[in-house]
Amino acid sequence: MFCGMTYRNVMGQSIMNTVNHKTIGTFYIILGYWAGLGGSLLSMIIRLELSSPGGYLFYSNGQVYNSVLTMHGVLMIFFMVMPILIGGFGNWMLPVMLGAPEMAFPRVNALSFWFTFVALIMVYQSFFIGGGPGSSWTFYPPLSVEGQPEMSIDTMILGLHTVGIGSLLGAINFMVTTQNMRSIAVTLDQASMFVWTSYLTSFLLVLSVPVLAGSLLFLLLDRNFNTSFYDTKKGGNPLLYQHLFWFFGHPEVYVIILPVFGIISEAVLFLTDKDRLFGQTSMTFASIWIAVLGTSVWGHHMYTAGLDIDTRTYFSAATMIIAIPSAVKVFNWLGTFFGSSQNVQPLWCWTYSFIFLFTLGGLSGIILSSASLDVVLHDTYYVVAHFHYTLSLGAVYGIFCGFCLWFPYMYGISFDSSIMMAIFVCFFIGTNLTFFPMHF
Repeated sequence: MFCGMTYRNVMGQSIMNTVNHKTIGTFYIILGYWAGLGGSLLSMIIRLELSSPGGYLFYSNGQVYNSVLTMHGVLMIFFMVMPILIGGFGNWMLPVMLGAPEMAFPRVNALSFWFTFVALIMVYQSFFIGGGPGSSWTFYPPLSVEGQPEMSIDTMILGLHTVGIGSLLGAINFMVTTQNMRSIAVTLDQASMFVWTSYLTSFLLVLSVPVLAGSLLFLLLDRNFNTSFYDTKKGGNPLLYQHLFWFFGHPEVYVIILPVFGIISEAVLFLTDKDRLFGQTSMTFASIWIAVLGTSVWGHHMYTAGLDIDTRTYFSAATMIIAIPSAVKVFNWLGTFFGSSQNVQPLWCWTYSFIFLFTLGGLSGIILSSASLDVVLHDTYYVVAHFHYTLSLGAVYGIFCGFCLWFPYMYGISFDSSIMMAIFVCFFIGTNLTFFPMHF
Protein backbone atom coordinates (compact mmCIF):
# COMPACT_ATOMS: atom_id res chain seq x y z
CA MET A 1 0.00 0.00 0.00
CA PHE A 2 2.73 2.46 0.96
CA CYS A 3 4.71 1.58 -2.19
CA GLY A 4 1.66 2.35 -4.28
CA MET A 5 1.00 5.61 -2.45
CA THR A 6 4.56 6.87 -2.88
CA TYR A 7 4.70 5.94 -6.57
CA ARG A 8 5.30 8.98 -8.74
CA ASN A 9 3.59 9.36 -12.05
CA VAL A 10 5.16 10.69 -15.23
CA MET A 11 4.44 14.26 -14.16
CA GLY A 12 6.52 13.75 -11.03
CA GLN A 13 3.59 14.25 -8.66
CA SER A 14 3.24 11.88 -5.73
CA ILE A 15 0.03 9.86 -5.72
CA MET A 16 -0.22 10.78 -2.04
CA ASN A 17 -1.09 14.29 -3.22
CA THR A 18 -3.79 13.16 -5.61
CA VAL A 19 -7.32 14.52 -5.55
CA ASN A 20 -8.61 12.26 -8.34
CA HIS A 21 -11.81 10.54 -7.25
CA LYS A 22 -10.84 7.21 -8.83
CA THR A 23 -7.44 7.09 -7.13
CA ILE A 24 -8.97 8.02 -3.78
CA GLY A 25 -11.60 5.32 -4.29
CA THR A 26 -8.81 2.81 -4.84
CA PHE A 27 -7.12 4.01 -1.65
CA TYR A 28 -10.36 3.40 0.26
CA ILE A 29 -10.62 -0.12 -1.15
CA ILE A 30 -7.01 -0.91 -0.17
CA LEU A 31 -7.55 0.50 3.33
CA GLY A 32 -10.76 -1.49 3.70
CA TYR A 33 -8.96 -4.63 2.59
CA TRP A 34 -6.27 -4.33 5.26
CA ALA A 35 -8.77 -3.44 7.98
CA GLY A 36 -10.98 -6.34 6.89
CA LEU A 37 -8.01 -8.69 6.98
CA GLY A 38 -7.26 -7.66 10.56
CA GLY A 39 -10.92 -7.90 11.58
CA SER A 40 -11.26 -11.34 9.98
CA LEU A 41 -8.19 -12.64 11.81
CA LEU A 42 -9.67 -11.34 15.06
CA SER A 43 -12.95 -13.13 14.33
CA MET A 44 -11.01 -16.38 13.88
CA ILE A 45 -9.37 -15.76 17.26
CA ILE A 46 -12.83 -15.21 18.80
CA ARG A 47 -14.14 -18.52 17.45
CA LEU A 48 -11.00 -20.38 18.56
CA GLU A 49 -11.27 -18.94 22.05
CA LEU A 50 -14.91 -20.01 22.29
CA SER A 51 -14.17 -23.51 21.00
CA SER A 52 -13.02 -24.76 24.40
CA PRO A 53 -14.55 -24.27 27.87
CA GLY A 54 -12.44 -22.06 30.10
CA GLY A 55 -10.49 -20.50 27.28
CA TYR A 56 -8.38 -21.88 24.47
CA LEU A 57 -5.91 -19.11 23.66
CA PHE A 58 -6.03 -16.61 26.51
CA TYR A 59 -6.44 -19.01 29.45
CA SER A 60 -9.28 -17.13 31.12
CA ASN A 61 -7.77 -13.68 30.44
CA GLY A 62 -11.09 -12.03 29.75
CA GLN A 63 -9.62 -8.58 29.10
CA VAL A 64 -7.69 -9.75 26.04
CA TYR A 65 -10.77 -11.52 24.68
CA ASN A 66 -12.90 -8.41 25.25
CA SER A 67 -10.29 -6.29 23.46
CA VAL A 68 -10.26 -8.68 20.51
CA LEU A 69 -14.07 -8.48 20.37
CA THR A 70 -13.99 -4.67 20.49
CA MET A 71 -11.37 -4.40 17.77
CA HIS A 72 -13.24 -6.85 15.55
CA GLY A 73 -16.43 -4.80 15.67
CA VAL A 74 -14.76 -1.42 15.18
CA LEU A 75 -12.50 -2.57 12.33
CA MET A 76 -15.20 -4.35 10.38
CA ILE A 77 -17.84 -1.61 10.67
CA PHE A 78 -15.88 1.63 10.52
CA PHE A 79 -12.80 0.61 8.55
CA MET A 80 -13.78 -2.26 6.26
CA VAL A 81 -17.43 -2.06 5.22
CA MET A 82 -17.86 1.73 5.18
CA PRO A 83 -14.60 2.59 3.37
CA ILE A 84 -15.13 -0.02 0.64
CA LEU A 85 -18.85 0.56 0.05
CA ILE A 86 -19.00 4.34 0.46
CA GLY A 87 -15.44 5.56 0.00
CA GLY A 88 -14.40 2.97 -2.58
CA PHE A 89 -17.38 2.23 -4.80
CA GLY A 90 -18.95 5.61 -4.03
CA ASN A 91 -15.92 7.62 -5.13
CA TRP A 92 -15.42 5.48 -8.20
CA MET A 93 -18.99 5.24 -9.47
CA LEU A 94 -20.98 8.25 -8.21
CA PRO A 95 -19.34 10.90 -10.47
CA VAL A 96 -19.50 8.48 -13.40
CA MET A 97 -23.21 7.79 -12.89
CA LEU A 98 -23.92 11.51 -12.49
CA GLY A 99 -21.93 12.46 -15.59
CA ALA A 100 -19.70 14.65 -13.42
CA PRO A 101 -15.98 15.15 -14.13
CA GLU A 102 -15.01 15.02 -10.45
CA MET A 103 -16.37 15.26 -6.93
CA ALA A 104 -17.63 18.69 -5.87
CA PHE A 105 -14.73 19.22 -3.43
CA PRO A 106 -11.75 17.13 -4.59
CA ARG A 107 -9.37 18.27 -1.84
CA VAL A 108 -11.98 17.65 0.86
CA ASN A 109 -12.42 14.20 -0.68
CA ALA A 110 -8.71 13.48 -0.29
CA LEU A 111 -8.73 14.91 3.24
CA SER A 112 -11.57 12.60 4.26
CA PHE A 113 -9.50 9.59 3.20
CA TRP A 114 -6.42 10.70 5.12
CA PHE A 115 -8.53 11.29 8.23
CA THR A 116 -9.75 7.70 7.88
CA PHE A 117 -6.20 6.42 7.35
CA VAL A 118 -4.89 8.19 10.47
CA ALA A 119 -7.90 6.93 12.45
CA LEU A 120 -7.12 3.33 11.45
CA ILE A 121 -3.57 3.70 12.78
CA MET A 122 -4.91 5.10 16.07
CA VAL A 123 -7.42 2.26 16.44
CA TYR A 124 -4.75 -0.38 15.81
CA GLN A 125 -2.47 1.40 18.28
CA SER A 126 -5.13 1.31 21.01
CA PHE A 127 -5.04 -2.50 20.95
CA PHE A 128 -1.45 -2.48 22.22
CA ILE A 129 -1.95 0.05 25.03
CA GLY A 130 -2.46 -1.55 28.43
CA GLY A 131 -4.85 -4.44 28.13
CA GLY A 132 -6.55 -3.00 25.07
CA PRO A 133 -10.02 -1.44 24.77
CA GLY A 134 -12.12 -4.18 26.34
CA SER A 135 -15.53 -2.52 26.59
CA SER A 136 -16.97 -3.87 23.31
CA TRP A 137 -17.65 -1.71 20.27
CA THR A 138 -20.57 0.03 22.02
CA PHE A 139 -18.32 1.46 24.81
CA TYR A 140 -21.07 1.43 27.42
CA PRO A 141 -20.35 3.31 30.66
CA PRO A 142 -19.56 2.70 33.46
CA LEU A 143 -17.37 -0.13 32.10
CA SER A 144 -15.69 2.19 29.61
CA VAL A 145 -15.17 4.89 32.27
CA GLU A 146 -14.29 3.19 35.56
CA GLY A 147 -13.48 -0.32 34.32
CA GLN A 148 -10.88 0.75 31.73
CA PRO A 149 -8.38 3.15 33.33
CA GLU A 150 -5.70 2.72 30.65
CA MET A 151 -5.26 5.07 27.71
CA SER A 152 -6.50 2.42 25.29
CA ILE A 153 -10.11 3.63 25.46
CA ASP A 154 -9.01 7.26 25.05
CA THR A 155 -6.96 6.37 21.98
CA MET A 156 -9.88 4.42 20.55
CA ILE A 157 -12.26 7.34 21.17
CA LEU A 158 -9.88 9.77 19.47
CA GLY A 159 -9.59 7.36 16.56
CA LEU A 160 -13.38 7.18 16.24
CA HIS A 161 -13.58 10.98 16.39
CA THR A 162 -11.07 11.14 13.56
CA VAL A 163 -12.88 8.62 11.36
CA GLY A 164 -16.11 10.47 12.14
CA ILE A 165 -14.62 13.69 10.79
CA GLY A 166 -13.56 11.86 7.64
CA SER A 167 -17.01 10.30 7.22
CA LEU A 168 -18.73 13.65 7.75
CA LEU A 169 -16.55 15.41 5.19
CA GLY A 170 -17.11 12.62 2.68
CA ALA A 171 -20.87 12.61 3.26
CA ILE A 172 -21.18 16.37 2.71
CA ASN A 173 -19.08 16.01 -0.44
CA PHE A 174 -21.31 13.23 -1.77
CA MET A 175 -24.50 15.21 -1.11
CA VAL A 176 -23.20 18.36 -2.79
CA THR A 177 -21.89 16.34 -5.74
CA THR A 178 -25.26 14.64 -6.22
CA GLN A 179 -27.20 17.90 -6.01
CA ASN A 180 -24.94 20.25 -7.95
CA MET A 181 -22.70 18.20 -10.26
CA ARG A 182 -25.28 16.17 -12.16
CA SER A 183 -25.27 16.22 -15.92
CA ILE A 184 -28.30 17.90 -17.50
CA ALA A 185 -29.42 14.49 -18.76
CA VAL A 186 -29.37 12.96 -15.25
CA THR A 187 -32.52 13.95 -13.39
CA LEU A 188 -33.33 12.59 -9.95
CA ASP A 189 -36.25 10.53 -11.23
CA GLN A 190 -33.95 8.95 -13.82
CA ALA A 191 -30.94 8.52 -11.51
CA SER A 192 -29.74 5.01 -10.76
CA MET A 193 -30.51 3.36 -7.43
CA PHE A 194 -26.85 3.54 -6.43
CA VAL A 195 -26.99 7.34 -6.74
CA TRP A 196 -30.11 7.45 -4.57
CA THR A 197 -28.74 5.11 -1.92
CA SER A 198 -25.40 6.95 -1.80
CA TYR A 199 -27.23 10.23 -1.27
CA LEU A 200 -29.45 8.80 1.46
CA THR A 201 -26.43 7.20 3.12
CA SER A 202 -24.70 10.57 3.17
CA PHE A 203 -27.82 12.16 4.67
CA LEU A 204 -27.85 9.59 7.48
CA LEU A 205 -24.15 10.18 8.16
CA VAL A 206 -24.60 13.95 8.36
CA LEU A 207 -27.51 13.41 10.76
CA SER A 208 -26.02 10.76 13.04
CA VAL A 209 -22.24 11.19 13.17
CA PRO A 210 -22.38 14.45 15.21
CA VAL A 211 -24.50 12.61 17.80
CA LEU A 212 -21.85 9.88 18.07
CA ALA A 213 -19.17 12.55 18.37
CA GLY A 214 -21.07 14.18 21.23
CA SER A 215 -21.60 10.93 23.10
CA LEU A 216 -17.93 9.97 22.78
CA LEU A 217 -16.85 13.48 23.79
CA PHE A 218 -18.88 13.21 26.99
CA LEU A 219 -17.26 9.81 27.58
CA LEU A 220 -13.80 11.31 27.10
CA LEU A 221 -14.62 14.16 29.49
CA ASP A 222 -15.94 11.76 32.14
CA ARG A 223 -12.74 9.73 31.90
CA ASN A 224 -10.23 12.59 32.00
CA PHE A 225 -11.81 15.81 33.28
CA ASN A 226 -13.97 14.68 36.22
CA THR A 227 -17.29 15.47 34.57
CA SER A 228 -20.35 13.38 35.38
CA PHE A 229 -22.46 13.03 32.26
CA TYR A 230 -22.71 9.25 32.75
CA ASP A 231 -21.73 8.91 36.44
CA THR A 232 -24.76 8.09 38.61
CA LYS A 233 -22.83 8.91 41.80
CA LYS A 234 -22.62 12.55 40.68
CA GLY A 235 -26.06 12.91 39.14
CA GLY A 236 -25.28 11.58 35.68
CA ASN A 237 -27.13 8.88 33.77
CA PRO A 238 -25.49 6.09 31.76
CA LEU A 239 -28.75 5.63 29.84
CA LEU A 240 -28.06 9.01 28.23
CA TYR A 241 -25.08 7.40 26.51
CA GLN A 242 -27.21 4.51 25.27
CA HIS A 243 -29.76 6.89 23.76
CA LEU A 244 -27.06 8.97 22.08
CA PHE A 245 -25.07 5.98 20.86
CA TRP A 246 -28.02 4.10 19.41
CA PHE A 247 -29.40 7.24 17.78
CA PHE A 248 -26.20 6.94 15.77
CA GLY A 249 -25.99 3.16 15.87
CA HIS A 250 -29.22 2.30 14.12
CA PRO A 251 -28.87 4.78 11.25
CA GLU A 252 -25.37 3.31 10.96
CA VAL A 253 -27.04 -0.01 10.12
CA TYR A 254 -28.64 1.62 7.09
CA VAL A 255 -25.46 3.55 6.29
CA ILE A 256 -23.92 0.13 5.77
CA ILE A 257 -26.78 -1.62 3.97
CA LEU A 258 -28.18 1.17 1.74
CA PRO A 259 -25.12 1.26 -0.59
CA VAL A 260 -25.42 -2.53 -0.84
CA PHE A 261 -29.04 -2.09 -1.94
CA GLY A 262 -27.78 0.19 -4.69
CA ILE A 263 -25.12 -2.30 -5.78
CA ILE A 264 -27.61 -5.17 -5.83
CA SER A 265 -30.01 -3.06 -7.90
CA GLU A 266 -27.26 -2.36 -10.44
CA ALA A 267 -26.28 -6.04 -10.47
CA VAL A 268 -29.89 -7.11 -11.09
CA LEU A 269 -30.15 -4.71 -14.03
CA PHE A 270 -26.89 -6.05 -15.44
CA LEU A 271 -27.95 -9.68 -15.07
CA THR A 272 -31.37 -9.14 -16.62
CA ASP A 273 -30.20 -6.70 -19.32
CA LYS A 274 -33.04 -4.32 -18.46
CA ASP A 275 -33.09 -0.53 -18.38
CA ARG A 276 -35.16 -0.09 -15.24
CA LEU A 277 -36.01 -2.14 -12.21
CA PHE A 278 -39.47 -3.55 -11.71
CA GLY A 279 -41.22 -0.84 -9.70
CA GLN A 280 -38.24 1.52 -9.76
CA THR A 281 -40.25 4.42 -8.35
CA SER A 282 -41.40 2.31 -5.41
CA MET A 283 -37.77 1.23 -4.91
CA THR A 284 -36.76 4.87 -4.61
CA PHE A 285 -39.52 5.65 -2.12
CA ALA A 286 -38.69 2.48 -0.19
CA SER A 287 -35.08 3.67 0.14
CA ILE A 288 -36.26 7.07 1.37
CA TRP A 289 -38.60 5.51 3.93
CA ILE A 290 -35.86 3.18 5.14
CA ALA A 291 -33.63 6.21 5.73
CA VAL A 292 -36.40 8.17 7.49
CA LEU A 293 -37.62 5.31 9.67
CA GLY A 294 -34.03 4.26 10.39
CA THR A 295 -33.61 7.40 12.50
CA SER A 296 -36.74 6.62 14.54
CA VAL A 297 -36.20 3.12 15.91
CA TRP A 298 -33.06 3.34 18.06
CA GLY A 299 -34.95 2.40 21.21
CA HIS A 300 -35.36 -1.24 20.16
CA HIS A 301 -31.77 -1.73 21.32
CA MET A 302 -32.84 -0.68 24.83
CA TYR A 303 -35.88 -2.82 25.66
CA THR A 304 -34.08 -4.16 28.75
CA ALA A 305 -32.96 -0.71 29.91
CA GLY A 306 -36.19 0.19 31.71
CA LEU A 307 -38.21 1.89 28.97
CA ASP A 308 -41.88 2.40 29.86
CA ILE A 309 -44.55 0.34 28.13
CA ASP A 310 -45.74 3.12 25.79
CA THR A 311 -42.21 3.79 24.55
CA ARG A 312 -41.58 0.11 23.96
CA THR A 313 -44.87 -0.16 22.09
CA TYR A 314 -43.90 2.70 19.77
CA PHE A 315 -40.44 1.32 19.03
CA SER A 316 -41.86 -2.17 18.43
CA ALA A 317 -44.41 -0.82 15.94
CA ALA A 318 -41.89 1.41 14.16
CA THR A 319 -39.41 -1.45 13.87
CA MET A 320 -42.04 -3.73 12.37
CA ILE A 321 -43.08 -1.02 9.90
CA ILE A 322 -39.51 -0.62 8.62
CA ALA A 323 -39.69 -4.20 7.39
CA ILE A 324 -42.25 -3.13 4.76
CA PRO A 325 -39.95 -1.00 2.54
CA SER A 326 -37.22 -3.63 2.94
CA ALA A 327 -39.65 -6.29 1.71
CA VAL A 328 -40.63 -4.03 -1.20
CA LYS A 329 -37.02 -4.04 -2.33
CA VAL A 330 -36.74 -7.82 -2.22
CA PHE A 331 -40.03 -8.19 -4.09
CA ASN A 332 -38.93 -5.73 -6.79
CA TRP A 333 -35.56 -7.42 -7.28
CA LEU A 334 -37.26 -10.77 -7.76
CA GLY A 335 -39.84 -9.13 -10.01
CA THR A 336 -37.05 -7.74 -12.18
CA PHE A 337 -35.56 -11.22 -12.50
CA PHE A 338 -38.94 -12.64 -13.52
CA GLY A 339 -39.15 -13.46 -17.21
CA SER A 340 -35.44 -12.97 -17.93
CA SER A 341 -32.95 -15.68 -18.83
CA GLN A 342 -30.95 -16.94 -15.85
CA ASN A 343 -27.26 -17.53 -16.50
CA VAL A 344 -25.50 -18.99 -13.47
CA GLN A 345 -22.30 -17.00 -12.97
CA PRO A 346 -20.45 -15.58 -9.94
CA LEU A 347 -22.35 -12.28 -9.97
CA TRP A 348 -25.66 -14.15 -10.19
CA CYS A 349 -24.69 -16.33 -7.20
CA TRP A 350 -23.56 -13.41 -5.03
CA THR A 351 -26.72 -11.44 -5.87
CA TYR A 352 -29.20 -14.22 -5.14
CA SER A 353 -27.28 -15.19 -2.00
CA PHE A 354 -27.50 -11.64 -0.71
CA ILE A 355 -31.27 -11.59 -1.27
CA PHE A 356 -31.63 -14.93 0.54
CA LEU A 357 -29.39 -14.06 3.49
CA PHE A 358 -30.78 -10.55 3.93
CA THR A 359 -34.32 -11.93 3.89
CA LEU A 360 -33.39 -14.52 6.51
CA GLY A 361 -31.77 -11.88 8.71
CA GLY A 362 -34.74 -9.57 8.22
CA LEU A 363 -37.18 -12.25 9.37
CA SER A 364 -35.21 -12.72 12.60
CA GLY A 365 -35.25 -8.93 12.96
CA ILE A 366 -39.05 -8.91 12.88
CA ILE A 367 -39.00 -11.41 15.75
CA LEU A 368 -36.60 -9.20 17.70
CA SER A 369 -38.78 -6.13 17.09
CA SER A 370 -41.27 -7.49 19.62
CA ALA A 371 -40.34 -6.03 23.00
CA SER A 372 -41.60 -9.09 24.87
CA LEU A 373 -39.49 -11.51 22.82
CA ASP A 374 -36.49 -9.21 22.77
CA VAL A 375 -36.34 -9.13 26.57
CA VAL A 376 -35.80 -12.89 26.45
CA LEU A 377 -33.43 -12.89 23.47
CA HIS A 378 -31.45 -9.75 24.36
CA ASP A 379 -27.67 -10.35 24.57
CA THR A 380 -27.99 -13.89 23.22
CA TYR A 381 -26.41 -15.42 20.13
CA TYR A 382 -29.76 -15.02 18.38
CA VAL A 383 -29.06 -11.28 18.18
CA VAL A 384 -25.51 -11.97 16.99
CA ALA A 385 -26.89 -14.19 14.22
CA HIS A 386 -29.47 -11.57 13.20
CA PHE A 387 -26.87 -8.81 13.10
CA HIS A 388 -24.42 -10.82 11.03
CA TYR A 389 -27.00 -12.12 8.56
CA THR A 390 -28.31 -8.64 7.78
CA LEU A 391 -25.14 -6.59 8.02
CA SER A 392 -22.03 -8.73 8.09
CA LEU A 393 -23.06 -11.21 5.40
CA GLY A 394 -25.28 -8.69 3.64
CA ALA A 395 -22.53 -6.09 3.39
CA VAL A 396 -19.77 -8.53 2.45
CA TYR A 397 -21.88 -10.27 -0.20
CA GLY A 398 -22.73 -6.81 -1.54
CA ILE A 399 -19.02 -5.96 -1.69
CA PHE A 400 -18.35 -9.12 -3.68
CA CYS A 401 -21.21 -8.18 -6.01
CA GLY A 402 -19.57 -4.80 -6.52
CA PHE A 403 -16.22 -6.44 -7.25
CA CYS A 404 -17.73 -8.80 -9.83
CA LEU A 405 -19.83 -6.04 -11.41
CA TRP A 406 -17.46 -3.06 -11.52
CA PHE A 407 -13.88 -4.35 -11.41
CA PRO A 408 -13.75 -4.77 -15.23
CA TYR A 409 -14.68 -1.09 -15.57
CA MET A 410 -12.52 0.14 -12.70
CA TYR A 411 -9.28 -1.69 -13.44
CA GLY A 412 -9.75 -3.41 -16.78
CA ILE A 413 -9.57 -6.89 -15.25
CA SER A 414 -12.12 -9.62 -14.69
CA PHE A 415 -12.06 -12.36 -12.10
CA ASP A 416 -11.63 -15.94 -13.24
CA SER A 417 -15.14 -17.40 -13.20
CA SER A 418 -14.19 -20.82 -11.83
CA ILE A 419 -12.04 -19.38 -9.04
CA MET A 420 -14.74 -16.89 -8.07
CA MET A 421 -17.33 -19.68 -8.01
CA ALA A 422 -15.06 -21.71 -5.72
CA ILE A 423 -14.68 -18.68 -3.44
CA PHE A 424 -18.45 -18.23 -3.40
CA VAL A 425 -19.14 -21.87 -2.50
CA CYS A 426 -16.59 -21.85 0.33
CA PHE A 427 -17.80 -18.49 1.59
CA PHE A 428 -21.48 -19.41 1.48
CA ILE A 429 -21.00 -22.72 3.27
CA GLY A 430 -18.56 -21.31 5.82
CA THR A 431 -20.58 -18.26 6.79
CA ASN A 432 -23.82 -20.22 7.15
CA LEU A 433 -22.13 -22.93 9.20
CA THR A 434 -20.79 -20.18 11.46
CA PHE A 435 -23.89 -18.07 11.98
CA PHE A 436 -26.98 -20.19 11.31
CA PRO A 437 -26.54 -22.42 14.42
CA MET A 438 -26.50 -19.26 16.55
CA HIS A 439 -30.26 -19.00 16.05
CA PHE A 440 -30.68 -22.06 18.26
